[in-house]
Amino acid sequence: MSLQCLDNPDMTLDRLMEQCPQTIPVFLKYKMLCVGCLVNPFHTISDACEEYKLDEQDFRCELERAITATKQ
Repeated sequence: MSLQCLDNPDMTLDRLMEQCPQTIPVFLKYKMLCVGCLVNPFHTISDACEEYKLDEQDFRCELERAITATKQ
């Protein structure tokens, strides 16, 4: 998956986790219930960060690191 999709404001969490399962541990690290949630086909990264009161830019950086770490 291209890192450009992290910049896509319409990327849903289910699609992100399907295409990049290496991002799942990032969600679990923050005790986010997004993994397996029935709403994740409708929520975006922005929605999740707002819900869990996380800094979106920092969270996106962690997702990016998780994706790029597996490409090395």
